[in-house]
Amino acid sequence: MGKSKKDLILQSISFAITFGIAFFAVQYFFFNTKNLEEQLADAAREVNKISSKMVDEYSRLDSASAVSDQVFKYHYTLVNMSKQEVNTDTVEKYIRPGIIENVSSSPDLKDFRDNNITMSYNYYDKNGKFILNIDVTPEMY
Repeated sequence: MGKSKKDLILQSISFAITFGIAFFAVQYFFFNTKNLEEQLADAAREVNKISSKMVDEYSRLDSASAVSDQVFKYHYTLVNMSKQEVNTDTVEKYIRPGIIENVSSSPDLKDFRDNNITMSYNYYDKNGKFILNIDVTPEMY
């Protein structure tokens, strides 16, 4: 994979993460009287209503889940890549810092930060094989 394609994929993954969080956080999260776990479960249901949504040419948002009242998981598929094609060192070097920066600074994620939510990003290859998990914990933002 050439550097330019790698850069495009990394940018696409970053966009997918931002899309997945911001779209649902503002619309369905923290603007009601339900407890935190119910709000996270509602947000996951809303994400799942549009599951299998392509967010760019490389990645698909498959689902979300509320693991507890403190953990929200996103599940993405890199639709054109097999696990063997993904360089996890590159992802760790370029994607993880971007995700942490986004979670730390995005105004759309203020409610997540205020409620100490861990956001978990899980990536799978085109065959459904797990590639990598990136967790952003309150200590990181």
